[in-house]
Amino acid sequence: MQKDKSRFASLTLLKQNEHNYPQSPEEASLETFKNLYADRDYIITFDCPEYTSLCPVTGQPDFGHIVLRYIPDQLCVESKSLKLYLFSFRNTNTFHEESVNTILDAVVKACKPRAAEVVGEFRPRGGIAIHVTARYGEKIDG
Repeated sequence: MQKDKSRFASLTLLKQNEHNYPQSPEEASLETFKNLYADRDYIITFDCPEYTSLCPVTGQPDFGHIVLRYIPDQLCVESKSLKLYLFSFRNTNTFHEESVNTILDAVVKACKPRAAEVVGEFRPRGGIAIHVTARYGEKIDG
């Protein structure tokens, strides 16, 4: 198997040292690279414990922990682009249920995985914590 560096040509965010943070998920982009092991199933997990967004009613900050797990097909999500994508929610007024499903939709659109799951565990507000799970494809075990 040849590991041709040209497969990284489309990765623009990883090459940048400057911090041009997107202001919304619509402005952000998830970049991908070729999966060299597309002939097998394996699970990729991104653990993002510092997720923030804004309450759509009060504008107060909401804090959460996002875990993305997926089985890639032909493409994998590049981690810095995911970090910047999630960072873009800091200025976004959204309900927890909406943000989890928006993240899942973006991942599916970007890399067309065999299966994907986004779990959001949000800190209590008003005494209630919210946990949201959204799935694409089969449930991921392991």
